[in-house]
Amino acid sequence: MMMWSNFFLQEENRRRGAAGRRRAHGRCRSGLTPEREGKVKLALLLAAMGATLAVLSVGTEFWVELNTYKANGSAVCEAAHLGLWKVCTKRLWQADVPTDRDTCGPAELPGEANCTYFKFFTTGENARIFQRTTKKEVNLAAAVIAVLGLVVMALGCLCIIMVLTKGAEFLLRVGAVCFGLSGLLLLVSLEVFRHSVRALLQGVSPEPPPAPRLTYEYSWSLGCGVGAGLILLLGAGCFLLLTLPSWPWGSLCPKRGHRAT
Repeated sequence: MMMWSNFFLQEENRRRGAAGRRRAHGRCRSGLTPEREGKVKLALLLAAMGATLAVLSVGTEFWVELNTYKANGSAVCEAAHLGLWKVCTKRLWQADVPTDRDTCGPAELPGEANCTYFKFFTTGENARIFQRTTKKEVNLAAAVIAVLGLVVMALGCLCIIMVLTKGAEFLLRVGAVCFGLSGLLLLVSLEVFRHSVRALLQGVSPEPPPAPRLTYEYSWSLGCGVGAGLILLLGAGCFLLLTLPSWPWGSLCPKRGHRAT
């Protein structure tokens, strides 16, 4: 019996030693301490929230709503909402429009919708919305800048994943730069789009019928873009803080053991 118990004890010790060596090998391979790895994952979670909002903003067409004024004696009114890629015009029942509004809308109300993609991405033609003509150069610039922001954001995600899986800590600073640059590009795209909306409102066509009076209001897709840009900039700042050496923070915040001595 003593011989069998010693055998089982030796076998258990051998398994524990093998498991400890595997954990040590995993730590050496990643190159990150568990505490530092947790901080990187938290910063990556913040950046992932910004990335989700960025994709949602760029992929939807509720950047701005164009609303006509309600006409007396008519049962319907017209509204439109557009983004970087397409525009949707809607005919809404005035009975569904809130009574405190002088204009048609909001665009989320049920109605007859007609959505078309902008042709300046394919044939180079300007779009006509409520007898107004878009300025395709400005719209194209806003779309290209937004796509560049998404590409740079994807590169930042790839860099941080390499940091976590391969232990390439030098890519932490590269990922921070990518996330910061993507946030700036998204904000620049929003500003360029704002200029395109102003150019659209001023581009009244002289051909009949006369252009109706319009009001505009920015919608939730643009709000997602603003939030995405700010969150990505915040995530980039967190990654940059993680690249700083630890000794300045250690001198400002000494450990309890040092204070006790």
